[in-house]
Amino acid sequence: MKKLIASALSKPIAILVIILGLVIFSILALFNIPIDIFPKLNLPTIYIAQPYGGMTPQQMEGFIATRYQNQLLYVSGIKDIDVKNIQGLCLVKCTFYEDVNMAQAAGEVANQVSRVMSYMPPGTVPPTVVRFDASSLPVGELVFSSKKSYP
Repeated sequence: MKKLIASALSKPIAILVIILGLVIFSILALFNIPIDIFPKLNLPTIYIAQPYGGMTPQQMEGFIATRYQNQLLYVSGIKDIDVKNIQGLCLVKCTFYEDVNMAQAAGEVANQVSRVMSYMPPGTVPPTVVRFDASSLPVGELVFSSKKSYP
């Protein structure tokens, strides 16, 4: 440590140039690096939730999920179709490529969902079609707690 201080004191001009360089580059970086509080997250996804009471997950997969998968293959720009089946509910996740026009894709998905509905028995509840928007999700959450209770 003493050698470091001794060498810094013996070359004050070099130390001054180094500190000045760090300050200048720090100021340049501060003004030139773009900072975005809410960055644009492009995750083009549409979810379809089809309720159908009284069916097991295996029945949902065989009767409902395969129909959705077969019909959604006709939607342009679709990247992946992921299906989850639980008791009485089929959840279909449609992921699209990033450059897809989501308004057009949502229209095509709605069209294909109406085609699937024509195969369903009478009285089937229409599915819920939701377009996922990552920019509407919270970036973080702040939680406070206290041991003291208030009335």
